[in-house]
Amino acid sequence: MENAKLNTMDNELYNLKVTDRQTFIQFLHLLRANLLQNPDTWENNTLPEFLEALAAYTEDIQGYYNNINANVDAEKADWSTFSDIFKGAIVYE
Repeated sequence: MENAKLNTMDNELYNLKVTDRQTFIQFLHLLRANLLQNPDTWENNTLPEFLEALAAYTEDIQGYYNNINANVDAEKADWSTFSDIFKGAIVYE
């Protein structure tokens, strides 16, 4: 049951299409809930670790987009880019 709950929460977090400020706010609420309910699944589950990973992943986000052949210019970020950066910072080493 716990795995099913985790998978449902992860699916919501990773499948939410962030397109504007309101969906980014919804994303942040899901992100927080995910951390509170599943801190052991986060590589960076303290604020200092998360902020460090957030900065590092922001530097590397264009490489991520290039690797998945996404036609995204990280220099012209939109709301979905911000959500991608936050998701990356969860696990970025």
